[in-house]
Amino acid sequence: MLQRVLSICFVALALAVWASAPAVADMHQCKVVEADAGKLTMTDMAGKNQHSHEVATDAAITCEGKTCGLTDVKVGDMVTVTTDTKDGKTVATKIEAKKAGS
Repeated sequence: MLQRVLSICFVALALAVWASAPAVADMHQCKVVEADAGKLTMTDMAGKNQHSHEVATDAAITCEGKTCGLTDVKVGDMVTVTTDTKDGKTVATKIEAKKAGS
């Protein structure tokens, strides 16, 4: 009987931990169309499927491996964007920019 109770407690604990785990961040590579005013607009690597992401105010942004700001990200740059959900909205939390052809 004790073994059965302990097994049920273990399963309940495992489910509680799984349910409270944060959502997995999404990462994709894109080409920059526009970057300003807290928003990043990009296309896929083929220049299609234009889409935008709001950029979190605390987003980690790097240009060629060095810390920079969103205004330093230029049209045509290749970026790896990591998005996450904050307050029910999908926002860019990390942007790694490289100059086209780098």
